[in-house]
Amino acid sequence: MNKLKIESGFLYGEKLISLFDFCKANNCAIPAVNVSSSNTINAALSAAAQAKSPIIIQLSHSGSAFFAGKSLDNSQHQASVLGAASVAMYVKALAAAYGVAVIIHSDHCPKKKLAWVDGMLEIGQEYYADYGEPLFSSHMLDLSEETVDDNIKISARYLRRLSELEMLLEIEIGLTGGEEDGLNNENAELTKLYSKPEDVLQAYERLNNIGNVNIAASFGNVHGVYQAKSVKLKPEILRDCQSLVSQKIEKKDKYGKPLNLVFHGGSGSDPLKIKESLKYGVVKFNIDTDTQWAFTDPIKKYMDKNDQFLHSQVGNKKDKSAPNKKYIDPRVWLGEGENGMTAKLVEMFELLNCKNKFEILD
Repeated sequence: MNKLKIESGFLYGEKLISLFDFCKANNCAIPAVNVSSSNTINAALSAAAQAKSPIIIQLSHSGSAFFAGKSLDNSQHQASVLGAASVAMYVKALAAAYGVAVIIHSDHCPKKKLAWVDGMLEIGQEYYADYGEPLFSSHMLDLSEETVDDNIKISARYLRRLSELEMLLEIEIGLTGGEEDGLNNENAELTKLYSKPEDVLQAYERLNNIGNVNIAASFGNVHGVYQAKSVKLKPEILRDCQSLVSQKIEKKDKYGKPLNLVFHGGSGSDPLKIKESLKYGVVKFNIDTDTQWAFTDPIKKYMDKNDQFLHSQVGNKKDKSAPNKKYIDPRVWLGEGENGMTAKLVEMFELLNCKNKFEILD
């Protein structure tokens, strides 16, 4: 297999489309990592550098606001807009230094938070006019709680705006279970957690001529990690979606996978089901809860191990007059968190079959 050559830095437009085509041809997916701080961003970039693979840095509405600062007013989504824009510029400034190709993406946006995407697009249009490239690679609209018709109509309106900026749109057809960023589907009817191929076909037919779309088709996905899941993953639904669309469209896809599919709720999923989904055109794999734990767990272990030094600035069991600065310095324990998250993500690159599949150019 020939490696795909990609320049380090910000990835968007036709080059991003080529990347997803490569993923479908080689049964691999790019991890999309939710970030909320410079530490989590740095951990993700470090993992991508080690895996020699592109990475998707993505932001939720609340994660964007957290990056901007919890003291900022977000009543009109302004902190989320500014936080997301700040992350985009931060990532762009560092990506080439890490030797990484980065896709910058905003995550779930329901109808009640569309002002967040509107704000990002307003800043993005100014950025595009000044620099000739978009601020973000793509945005996601999560209108899965609306009717399929309304979902597609609203998505079409936004896709026209995104296409003018050389951006992609991600949509969701069917619900993802669990709870994520204020979207709670923990008590949703089980049947709604499995997409209907005919709904996916309708979305593709109505949106594909407007611009480029990634579709998060539900196949039993659940946000978060639970001890026991009553919902079972059924990747064959993705196969059926690809098959139906392939039958209906005139221009045939050479891989038999016309859809670019997204795996939501990836954390804690059965590795065999993940591998199966890659065969059916999953090109983007969302990960959040697993990396949150990978970041937090080593910090907790550090705190436990060094507890005697973490109760005051001066004095511990070994020496009541000794300073504890080197133990309480946040750079020490945050570094432990970064290392833990990076290690987990390198494992995910391996599982998603995208490790060492690329030649990243300076």
